[in-house]
Amino acid sequence: MKFIRLLSVVWALMIGAAWAADSVPTGHSFHDNARGPAGIMEMTKPPVLGNAINDDVRRTRNYTWQPPTIPHRVDGYQVDKNFNKCMDCHSRAKAEVSQAVPVSITHYMTREGQTLGQVSTRRYFCMQCHVSQENARPIVENKFMDVDSLILKRASTGNAAKR
Repeated sequence: MKFIRLLSVVWALMIGAAWAADSVPTGHSFHDNARGPAGIMEMTKPPVLGNAINDDVRRTRNYTWQPPTIPHRVDGYQVDKNFNKCMDCHSRAKAEVSQAVPVSITHYMTREGQTLGQVSTRRYFCMQCHVSQENARPIVENKFMDVDSLILKRASTGNAAKR
């Protein structure tokens, strides 16, 4: 009886393996939709970087704790464990000379609120939060409205409804 069970399990595994072999593409034809039509094993050319806005205009923030955007080009900036190019201008000691916005005091604090003499390691890699801007057409339409705009809109529609 055990032999028949073992034989049927082996038979089912062989059928499954044969079916899977027919359904798997051969060679390097595996595709990842995020990479486009190129196969996984093919070397692809990276997309060309866009032309970042370089106008030094400070943009308004849409919500309270939103990190400010970077109003200048940063390609080629070295920001690693050995050096942070951003701090050449934005450190509190150099901001007056460079006329750059100094790094917020929150960047000098630990999670427990203790103030440090240098930028906290958890806030050291600037471009994890701060991003440069690019004049690009949005892929998806954006209907975001900040809270002030929403309040004004509600006030104007509320006043119109009362008339």
